[in-house]
Amino acid sequence: MLKNPEDRRARRSRRMLKESLLELMKKKTFSEISVRDVTDGADMNRGTFYLHYAGTAELLQSLEDDLLEEVQALIDAHIPETVAKGSVGPVLGPVVDFIVEHRETCAVLFSSSEASRFIQSLQQLISRNGAALLETWFHTRDQARTEYFLSFLTWGFIGLLEEWFRQGMALPKAELVNAAQRMADGAAAGLFART
Repeated sequence: MLKNPEDRRARRSRRMLKESLLELMKKKTFSEISVRDVTDGADMNRGTFYLHYAGTAELLQSLEDDLLEEVQALIDAHIPETVAKGSVGPVLGPVVDFIVEHRETCAVLFSSSEASRFIQSLQQLISRNGAALLETWFHTRDQARTEYFLSFLTWGFIGLLEEWFRQGMALPKAELVNAAQRMADGAAAGLFART
């Protein structure tokens, strides 16, 4: 069965608009970027833009949502092994690989104050998945302690990645993942008792 050419064209148009927005965000603040800027960069007309998005804010949100959905799919694919091993290691490697593959996009989104929703959404995604793991491993009852731990872990992981990128990824990925895993496991073991 052939895929609908309209769907393929629509996906291509959305991808090109997102790529254009990212390129513009490397040069300008988000508030300075107009629909015309995005469409000029994508070599499209404004009518095509408005077929897909109401404005640049919706385009940015769609870009962020796409990335977060891919991260969640990776987590979902590796969570059974993570649960079985009782450690975050099996999920960290693939997530770091994904972030490295999308490093440029993540760097733009992390550095844009208008795109701070992305960082908050990423933090919520990590917390949501982390809370489920903590419940599985430790049967946590102390909600405040769980939230402190997840906040510490999430912001620590984001900071670890930012520092790794700042240092040109000089530390081998396996060592970074291993260090993050040890930090997460050590912090969890210090706060929660396995049941």
